[in-house]
Amino acid sequence: MNETDAPETALRIYEVGYHITPDTKEEELEKVVGTLRAEIEKANGSFIAEGAPSLMKLAYPVYLREGEKSVEYDRGYFGWIKFEAPIAIAQTIEAFLKHNKSFFRYIVFQTVREDTRAKMKAPQLREVKRTDVIKQIPKRIEETSAPVSEEELEKALSDITSE
Repeated sequence: MNETDAPETALRIYEVGYHITPDTKEEELEKVVGTLRAEIEKANGSFIAEGAPSLMKLAYPVYLREGEKSVEYDRGYFGWIKFEAPIAIAQTIEAFLKHNKSFFRYIVFQTVREDTRAKMKAPQLREVKRTDVIKQIPKRIEETSAPVSEEELEKALSDITSE
């Protein structure tokens, strides 16, 4: 940022993460996300990266009031957009998301241009050569019991309770 730049025109990197309601049809997802993109473009934002929304199970249910009733969401379409824009855009985007009923959860935050997401590593698998023998789990041995007399049972119970 140059010292001559006015604070209103200074550019920063932002990322918005959002959940779209699960009752949105997959064909309409692009249209819903397009309204968010249009809002960013209207505020002179330029796009850096984007993650398309995909349906996922939430870690815990989210309860929202819609009119007179409470609605529970246990899944949603999660997506994100990273963009560069003037400082004032954060409040504009947050207000837009708050009033758009398609987005039930969202976060707007300042970030860096670099890709900071953790890379997924494939789990390491042990190689097994065709000549190796895989150990077999021993089969469970069924226990057989002999008939127990009442006297032996009483004696065993009295030994246990007297200790």
